[in-house]
Amino acid sequence: MTKQHVRLDRTPRWIRVRFGEETIADSKQAIVVHERGHLPVYYFPEADIRTDLLTQTSHSTYCPFKGDATYYSIQAGGRTSENAVWRYRDPIPGSDGEGLKGYYAFYWDRVDHWYEEEEEIFVHPRDPYKRVDAIASARHIRIVLDGEVLADSRRPVIVFETGVPVRYYLPKEDVREELLTATDHATSCPYKGDAVYWSVNAGGRTHENVVWSYPSPIPEIPKIAGLLSFYNERVEVYVDGEREPEPQWHRSALDFFNASEIRADGVTTP
Repeated sequence: MTKQHVRLDRTPRWIRVRFGEETIADSKQAIVVHERGHLPVYYFPEADIRTDLLTQTSHSTYCPFKGDATYYSIQAGGRTSENAVWRYRDPIPGSDGEGLKGYYAFYWDRVDHWYEEEEEIFVHPRDPYKRVDAIASARHIRIVLDGEVLADSRRPVIVFETGVPVRYYLPKEDVREELLTATDHATSCPYKGDAVYWSVNAGGRTHENVVWSYPSPIPEIPKIAGLLSFYNERVEVYVDGEREPEPQWHRSALDFFNASEIRADGVTTP
């Protein structure tokens, strides 16, 4: 069976993009593009784009699954965002990306705001093939690093997230906080919110940014508020007395559409 490299899905969500106090894209006909090894990307039909605020540049790229991409800068509100927009004017005939003709896409971090319906969203589109479940458990979780026990809990909240290793969120009272040092590292997740981090001092060494927490997660996942979690791939995790194997996970929704392509690449966000 031929493997699919690009998948196009229509989304029923109302999507808007703003830059320089202007709404650059406003669409209820957007599509979500899944591409192997990449995060989902919203593409908008030309009729829903303020093309009058775009200026074509000399920049171009080539994708063997879609074709040649043409780039545009945005000029709005007295500001310019260089090469923030692209489109495949003439996608490769018969390719997975052929349906992108007439659509434009934006670099997420080269515009000011993204909205799904009336909610602002962050980092990247929420993948319709991704699910995040936070479930209270009575499993016995023990976290060990360099021979030192960092946490021991029988009341974890276990987060099952499509495409990511299972994560164990533990009450602070069950974690040896004296071994943790807060850092200024921070990340954002469109499914959970903004995370803060700690390094761990164990075995005479400092292990940077091994632990994180979502102090104020988004309303969809309140159960993990204030709990601490560890990178499974950087510590030893014991569940009910048995050590967990090294985590294996997918990077792209296309890995689920093509089950023979199960991958174990190193994703570094929680």
